[in-house]
Amino acid sequence: MFEEEKRNKKILTQQQAQLKAESYCVYQERSQQEVRDKLYGWGLHETEVENILANLISDNFLNEERFAIAYCNGKLRMKGWGKVKIKQALKAKKVSDQLIKIAFKQIDPDEYEGILNNIIDKKLRETKGKDNYTTRNKVYQFALSRGFESDLIFSLLNSKEL
Repeated sequence: MFEEEKRNKKILTQQQAQLKAESYCVYQERSQQEVRDKLYGWGLHETEVENILANLISDNFLNEERFAIAYCNGKLRMKGWGKVKIKQALKAKKVSDQLIKIAFKQIDPDEYEGILNNIIDKKLRETKGKDNYTTRNKVYQFALSRGFESDLIFSLLNSKEL
């Protein structure tokens, strides 16, 4: 079965891969590692992959800083992720610490706090606990799993009336 899939898999030339990679990058912002993995998946060798990456960067199809900012904003606004979870995801995509810091500077602190506040309010309405301590703990754990910072969760949670 695996041998059959390998034979049926079409190997792209460098020019074909370049065009395909350009449209892959145009569709949405990508990290260099995502594109690199995709190119290797298309059967290209290391020198071809690095040449294509260099072309994509020089033609501005690929920009790691732009990707980090877009990814950060998207995960915060669409998925309700906190900085901790976003940072882990960006690290998994091999984005540098410096670019992660640049992306985090683009986040409006008031908006960030507002998103966490909405998450806490919604979870407080949904959560039933034996007592206030249990309820607060459940909400705290939920916000923590979303990737928000412990001290920020505590300060917002403590300002709430149960």
